[in-house]
Amino acid sequence: MISIITGGAGFIGFNLTKKLLNIGNKVIILDNFSNSNKDKICSIKNENIEVIFCDLSNYEQTYGVFESIKNQLDKNVEIWHLAANSDIESGVNNIDIDYRDTFMSTYNLLKISKEFQIDSFLFASSSAVYGNHGDKNISEDTGPLMPISNYGAMKLASEAICFSAFESFLKFLRIFRFPNVVGIPATHGVVKDLITKLLINPNELDVLGNGSQAKSYLHVDDLIDGMIHLSKEKNNVENPIFNLGNNNDYVNVKWIAEEIVKVVSPKAKIKFGKDNKGWIGDIPKFKYNTDKAKLSGWKPKMDSKESIEKAISEVYNQLN
Repeated sequence: MISIITGGAGFIGFNLTKKLLNIGNKVIILDNFSNSNKDKICSIKNENIEVIFCDLSNYEQTYGVFESIKNQLDKNVEIWHLAANSDIESGVNNIDIDYRDTFMSTYNLLKISKEFQIDSFLFASSSAVYGNHGDKNISEDTGPLMPISNYGAMKLASEAICFSAFESFLKFLRIFRFPNVVGIPATHGVVKDLITKLLINPNELDVLGNGSQAKSYLHVDDLIDGMIHLSKEKNNVENPIFNLGNNNDYVNVKWIAEEIVKVVSPKAKIKFGKDNKGWIGDIPKFKYNTDKAKLSGWKPKMDSKESIEKAISEVYNQLN
């Protein structure tokens, strides 16, 4: 199997790459290295990995890359599309970023997939597409979908163009809606951000928001297992969208901050903000229903608390 991973040098892409290599796939990484670690992905010593610079928002450049590898693109090819803007705040400040790096990367990649007759497409979407549903238990058929960030909006637009391609030429489609994913190598996220702040100032930890934000967290090891499992379920389903996460399980940011202080700087004082959101586009609370993925035979090994606890130890070691 040839697995093309866009954004393969990022946090999730790096872990997916290792897993696919371990099961014997040939992996081709396409990445512009804007929010990723080129050295980390290039440190993988395996004859079945190839790393290529590619700006997916540039159609001509992307087409040229596929033209250069077309001799490898037999009928046993799949695309894992993980490339996107991962910095939600930058997308708030400049709407062009999510349009370019999230939607246009998907649009161009699907256009090229049709041109090169690649009909298996697996897309990394997000729980951000749902918007703010408060205490509602969110499942794949929850609606209306009203994302409140440019990031979520362009993920939803990308899902839409995926469905159009599924009707036209794709034979296999999976759309994975991620919750908050933690683990290493961390590039962003609440665990990395708070540990970094404490390493800079071990006396005080400033937390965005009042700490009441309550969300579901999934460790990257469980996420990758779920994605691989569902990629092997080749029977098409009426709705190829799958929530991946812990079922109706969440922890609040106050608890996360307290756990990080215990590990990194026990004497530090925690200073919370006043709002129930950490930033514009932040969803202060959501509960995730993952029954559909579990019915396929997958379930995470760690709940949200265990995922965070493991990630704190991992990220602290990574940064310290």
